[in-house]
Amino acid sequence: MRHGNGLKKLNRSSTHRRATLRNMVTALFTHGRIETTEIKAKALRPVAEKLITLGKRGDLHARRLAASYLTDADAVKTLFSDIADRMRTRAGGYTRVLRVGMRRGDNATAAIIELVDHDVKKAAAAKA
Repeated sequence: MRHGNGLKKLNRSSTHRRATLRNMVTALFTHGRIETTEIKAKALRPVAEKLITLGKRGDLHARRLAASYLTDADAVKTLFSDIADRMRTRAGGYTRVLRVGMRRGDNATAAIIELVDHDVKKAAAAKA
């Protein structure tokens, strides 16, 4: 039986949910880490992991599949050139979800989802 094996609906229609996840995974690959709610982060994790696995494959078909899902061409380039190379030896578990407390406005559980090898100090220095 498939009890509890469905996806998180996030209180959205299927098209809105797909658009939300597409935008979030594009932002994750662009910035290396994003802050969102815990539920959204947990729904985003399998999407990001599958796209990183496509990036590790590296062939033209995988690039086209990733480009059809991501909303930015620069995110596709980052995925296939930078992220896939860093994750080449890793067999899975490319992302990490860290709970950071409650969000001030609506008291939702906030979380940070990041790539496991994301260096916060290095990213801050690159921005400056």
